[in-house]
Amino acid sequence: MIRTTINDLIKWKNSSHRKPLIIKGARQVGKTWLMREFGRTHYEKCAYINFDNNERMESLFKGDIDIKRIITALQIETGITIEAKNTLIIFDEVQEVPRALTSLKYFCENAPDYHIIAAGSLLGVALHPGTSFPVGKVDFMTLYPLNFLEFLTATNHENLVDLLKSNDFEMITSFKGKYIDLLKQYYYIGGMPEVVSSFIVNNDFTAAREIQKKILLAYEQDFSKHAPNETVPRIRMLWTSIPSQLAKENRKFIYGLIRQGARAREYELAMTWLIDCGLIYKVGRVSKPDMPLMAYQDFNAFKLFVLDVGLLSAMSDLNLKSILENTKIFEEFKGALTEQYVLQQLITNSEIKPYYWSAEKSTGEIDFIFQHGNEIVPLEVKAAENLQAKSLKNYCLKYNPKNAIRTSMSDYRKEDWLTNVPLYAINALSAILNSEE
Repeated sequence: MIRTTINDLIKWKNSSHRKPLIIKGARQVGKTWLMREFGRTHYEKCAYINFDNNERMESLFKGDIDIKRIITALQIETGITIEAKNTLIIFDEVQEVPRALTSLKYFCENAPDYHIIAAGSLLGVALHPGTSFPVGKVDFMTLYPLNFLEFLTATNHENLVDLLKSNDFEMITSFKGKYIDLLKQYYYIGGMPEVVSSFIVNNDFTAAREIQKKILLAYEQDFSKHAPNETVPRIRMLWTSIPSQLAKENRKFIYGLIRQGARAREYELAMTWLIDCGLIYKVGRVSKPDMPLMAYQDFNAFKLFVLDVGLLSAMSDLNLKSILENTKIFEEFKGALTEQYVLQQLITNSEIKPYYWSAEKSTGEIDFIFQHGNEIVPLEVKAAENLQAKSLKNYCLKYNPKNAIRTSMSDYRKEDWLTNVPLYAINALSAILNSEE
């Protein structure tokens, strides 16, 4: 399996300003595999330490954080002779030993030649009070589930990926049947590495769904294991409410859908916990489409999405037949899967930080809006065949953006005020916008 983030790790390795790297991301998105694969393919040696239930490492980091002493102990633990020039040091599940996280500051300041990567699924929620986080002394990277291009590569369709990257939409359109069939599979399978791997080996959708259900169960067990006891019921209620939140015509998050009479202050901690774990994404509303967008964020209005479209389809119990045989699958669930899919592709693009926009006193709403260079780009998501884009048209009449994007199952075409990008090509959005500058 090829992850595009390997390229980011290569840049990190070769950077003259390299600091210890922390990889963030939800459980089971492939952090351990990525680190070990990077160590295997780009270093002579790899010293891997898992801190989960590791009493020796807990004892080691209780003492003085002396780098020479720590390196000696790590060599004994791993059986690897650690040399700064050719060895990758991996700290996995680092949140289990918070002092190991603190040590990254000392590696940065006193031993910057060492190449060290740390990962933890619950960083920020599992750390003990008083833990010193190495602010300014580490680099960060977030790992997400496989996006659609990575899914195509993993399922042995690299030629279709290369074609998408070419921006030759005349040829891309001639293969749209293949792209649509594979996109349907992706809606069901999603991008969780274990699910994708199982599907590649067995070509069994039922087995893939069983793995998704196990992953969802493991997340719920994490709630009980790591969250404060008094917060666990609210985390569960908020988490399980997300499919019904997304099934609404207007996907704005409503606390009353969790339970009648629910208030924001009761669920703030639960929401923060899920966001910090990487299990949900929060897309804020902006009241004005102007630069910078974050300055115009309305903190009382937002949408919540889960981390993976396949997990959302599993949470919603959408059956296989409706996804693979129904030509209207992209409209299923009132288009919620399609909006989840688009959001998931946008956030894997480091250039795009999505918000959404809605008018103060009308029903007009733009599904996503983001900055691209010095412009604000509105993006409307259309799951249905009805492509009337009233909200987008009204937005364009009012704000006159340089580029306006609609993504749908229709073919690529550029009109005077609008560019239609096929859903299966949404990962090419940045390249399309750059070509139109």
